[in-house]
Amino acid sequence: MANPLYAVADFCLIPMGLPKPSVGPEIAEVQRVLEKSGLDGYGTNLEGPWDDVCKVIGECHQAVHALGCQRIATDVRIGTRTDKSITSGGNNSKVQRVVDILSEEKK
Repeated sequence: MANPLYAVADFCLIPMGLPKPSVGPEIAEVQRVLEKSGLDGYGTNLEGPWDDVCKVIGECHQAVHALGCQRIATDVRIGTRTDKSITSGGNNSKVQRVVDILSEEKK
């Protein structure tokens, strides 16, 4: 079996139909789930094996539903690549690549 796909996912979870305009408590719960996941990333940007990334996004939905939110909409964008081995730090290396390009231009 081939190595599992390494995924970099950006997702936007939107609690809907709540009786109040603030979704702060629900988003804080999402952040708790992400911190417990052990995956790399920041905010709602996750990195890791495909199945783990998808599982954590599902766990975020479960946690927000458990707070009483009956409806959630989520947009997900996932990138993978097979031309290069990425085991962690995918976004960090992307940021560093841009920083390197910009610093070269200033020379």
